[in-house]
Amino acid sequence: MAAETKTLAGAHPASHESEDLSQEHLMHDPKPREEMNGMVMEAMQTTSKKYWIALAIFGLGVLILLFGFWGNQIITGMGVTGKRRPVFWALYITTFVFWIGISHAGTFVSAILRVFKAEFRRPFTRAAELMTTFGLAAGALFPLIHLGRVWTFYWMIPYPNGRWLWPNFRSPLVWDFLAITTYLLSSTIYLYLPLIPDLAMARDRTTGWRHSIYKLLSLNWRGTEAEWHRLRKAINIFAFAIIPVMFSVHTIVSWDFAVTQTVGWHSTIFGPYFIIGAILSGVSAVVMILFIIQSTMKNMKYFIRLEVFDSLGKLVLIFSMAWAYFFFNEYILHWYGGQQAIRDLLTFHAEGPTAWVWYLMIICNVAIPWLTLWNKKIRRTPVVMFIITTLVNVGMFAERYTIIPLTLGEQRFPFDWGAYSPRLTDISIVLGTFCLFIFLYLLASRLIPLIPVWEVQEGQMAHSTRKLGKGEVTSVAELE
Repeated sequence: MAAETKTLAGAHPASHESEDLSQEHLMHDPKPREEMNGMVMEAMQTTSKKYWIALAIFGLGVLILLFGFWGNQIITGMGVTGKRRPVFWALYITTFVFWIGISHAGTFVSAILRVFKAEFRRPFTRAAELMTTFGLAAGALFPLIHLGRVWTFYWMIPYPNGRWLWPNFRSPLVWDFLAITTYLLSSTIYLYLPLIPDLAMARDRTTGWRHSIYKLLSLNWRGTEAEWHRLRKAINIFAFAIIPVMFSVHTIVSWDFAVTQTVGWHSTIFGPYFIIGAILSGVSAVVMILFIIQSTMKNMKYFIRLEVFDSLGKLVLIFSMAWAYFFFNEYILHWYGGQQAIRDLLTFHAEGPTAWVWYLMIICNVAIPWLTLWNKKIRRTPVVMFIITTLVNVGMFAERYTIIPLTLGEQRFPFDWGAYSPRLTDISIVLGTFCLFIFLYLLASRLIPLIPVWEVQEGQMAHSTRKLGKGEVTSVAELE
């Protein structure tokens, strides 16, 4: 059978199917590099009154809800929170685990999909990487907030004393400090490397203070063949290196729970269970971010297309199924493990006064994705995908809440039972970190090109159509 190959840039669609394919898939609808650069810069430089209003609202939220209530907590004491015996790990640690889970999305989307050469990742890798960095920044605050006495934070840092001993190395907080610091540093570098060519592009198209900043950050990038070779090599090295860091971070977070003798926490499956849940919430958060970017920023509909939501919807469905497997596996092992205290805890989760949280977790994490994401039309409807993924993250927060406060309140002895009720301080500080995340993202959307144009063009150049008999199929050439 004869085979004839032609690039998509010069190909003419032979049928309506080819036209639909070109409209749905970014890689099949190439534009000149300069035009795409202009579209991205226009999106960055176009601001409306709604943008400034949103920036002001979330900025005030950070000042009042986060730093205002946190400052009052430091001055007044931890008594203003809802933490009481026996629930000392409450809403702060719940949100900490949630943010660390959200941060896994950038690494998964960018690094793992890059290693496996998933082409649909190209237009939104940077948006996911930014979410990783900002999610870690929000999550890293909670060990400090949870301490109460912030001035004792140095106990989280492993350091030797006068005799070169490590007095605080046995604390689980040391694990968190090392894991978060390493992950934040590596994810920031991994964000920065693919950003250099786009910063140089912004440098050449701006003046004033923007030009000075972009000139400094672009490291005098000229786009020579040697620079491209070194950049691609560095990105590939980091892509492979950051994957074990990603898996280790949430595994360490799970060890904070698993090394204890607390009923419901002492589980050997917590490591992969936490990782799967983190990826599920992270990928769902990517869908939410992409919908907002597509809906609010100019020219973004060209880059963020239906194929993106379709592919991410499949990933959400897959990881929802994986999460369900680990959840019910752990449930069955605990139920038939022979410990009456664990059975009582599971019964309390499903039948107690807070059972609605447990059922909310099951409905949002399992029922809703399974009933909806099988449908291709639903996966290709951005607003519906936004609603579904929002509910998934609500379910993942409910899962963290079930694991921590609701589990600590029901332990082995009835005299040690107690219910946790978050107060205004707890809720305000948690909402303040969400305001911080959105505020940082709003700033980044006008300072950093959210679309890696060079990666998009690279993918478009690699795509071609191959004529096989009477039909045409798409193929992707190797870029490395």
